[in-house]
Amino acid sequence: MNNVSQSHFDAVIIGAGFGGMYAIFKLRATGMSVRAFEAGTDVGGTWYWNRYPGARCDVESIEYSYSFSEELQQEWSWSERYASQPEILRYAGHVADRFGLREDIRFNQRVLTAEFDPAVNLWTVRTDKGEVATAQFLITAAGCLSVPRMPDIPGRDDFGGNLYHTGAWPHEGVDFTGRRVGVIGTGSSGIQVIPQIAKAAAHCTVFQRTPNFSLAAYNKPMDPDLAREYKQNYATHRAKARHAAAGIASHPTPEKGAFDDSPSEREKLYEIGWNWGNTGFTRIYKDILSNLEANDTMADFVRRKIRDMVKNPDVAAMLTPNDHPIGTKRICLDTDYFETYNRDNVSLVDVRKHPITSISREGIHTDNEAYPLDAIVFATGYDAVTGAILGIDIRVKGRQESLAEKWSAGPRTYLGLMTAGFPNLFFITGPGSPSVLTNMISSIEQHVEWIAECLQYLRSSSVHRMEAQLNSEDAWVTHVNEVADTTLFPRAASWYIGANIPGKPRVFLPYVGGLGRYRARCDEVARRGYEGFSLDETAA
Repeated sequence: MNNVSQSHFDAVIIGAGFGGMYAIFKLRATGMSVRAFEAGTDVGGTWYWNRYPGARCDVESIEYSYSFSEELQQEWSWSERYASQPEILRYAGHVADRFGLREDIRFNQRVLTAEFDPAVNLWTVRTDKGEVATAQFLITAAGCLSVPRMPDIPGRDDFGGNLYHTGAWPHEGVDFTGRRVGVIGTGSSGIQVIPQIAKAAAHCTVFQRTPNFSLAAYNKPMDPDLAREYKQNYATHRAKARHAAAGIASHPTPEKGAFDDSPSEREKLYEIGWNWGNTGFTRIYKDILSNLEANDTMADFVRRKIRDMVKNPDVAAMLTPNDHPIGTKRICLDTDYFETYNRDNVSLVDVRKHPITSISREGIHTDNEAYPLDAIVFATGYDAVTGAILGIDIRVKGRQESLAEKWSAGPRTYLGLMTAGFPNLFFITGPGSPSVLTNMISSIEQHVEWIAECLQYLRSSSVHRMEAQLNSEDAWVTHVNEVADTTLFPRAASWYIGANIPGKPRVFLPYVGGLGRYRARCDEVARRGYEGFSLDETAA
């Protein structure tokens, strides 16, 4: 190939979202040379791509931020309780500028292949722009929610209007004024975008398969007293977050079960929790996610709230979740979502009862009606956790089995950090780690710091190759599933188990034991000389 750029580094990082950026910073601080490849034209990861109206974080912004730099914590101020996508993207850009991270990133380059050569202990990474890089270590920070899922509906590409996906939104924005808009999907992104579209569109038709539990966010400008208190006591708050189950300091740590209180006491706590507007709502009692009867008390409370907010009882019934325990699918935070269905220009279609059969030039067709539309928005989620990793052809020279083939029945990792048979390959928030069940930045920092310390240990010990042992991997996969089975999570057909992707193996993807418990396990493994990993001192 002509004009091919090839370089050698200590580590290659895939992705320049919050995981990739921190990995660059941390590895550089240890003296390692790094190169990161990013498919977008700037940093930000998920927040670079998700620019749909209403896109907003569901972790309070004061906690959804890096903790590694006290100067960064003190100089940055958030404008809202729950930061919007543009503000989070500005924050990512500020971090990149402040620490000079862009100089080690190649933008607009999507990694296509990565091959490890055991003879020389090197990974060779190739991009779609023809760039080639070699490195002893390969670190994937491609993101858990970065591969949009576009349903393959017959006739989709024949539509005469505009097609959009919330996960790949046009950077210039979209004007829906006076247009007939169909929205497919009512997960987190749908719940955020629908109220915004309804404000502008002539008519908004929502096509819902599964109603979801959602809480009012009660978003507001940042409380200056809260911001001041956090900045004065960030060390205390961060320490608590690092050992909290969800990596969020403000979440309660309950000691009582739901039935330890009387019905009236429970109702009072649920009302307080509802008015708080926080995903920590499901942590009011310790058994909400493990005891179905306890869960029902909370789910029924939220169902009553939905019926109170939606004026039409038939529409309210359609919006009321009854097929999964609350919290077992991603619980959402919203601004006026349910109230939006009281608007005259919004209608709801139950596609479980009347499935979408096709899309024509004119619009969407269900099995009993046609809906003329000018634009269709797919709020249909992602090939979560594994999609971005398996979108790359990752393999070891001389072996037939690629990573995708190894994971054909579901991902297999040790601690979510490495997978047997693929040396010197590390995952940031990979399958089998707490990842999407936590504040992602808390999990990212834990993973990156563990990996950085591990690589320092390998270099100081003259270890050239490291990989997960197969028996350790098998034991961890068993443990992840056993812990999940002690909860109600497996009762929901969620993207946590890949249920939103046709043909994807049904495996519980994240570790549900909590970030604090997981951190302790990772630290213990490191203290024991990286127990469960094979360390090879043989030089290439």
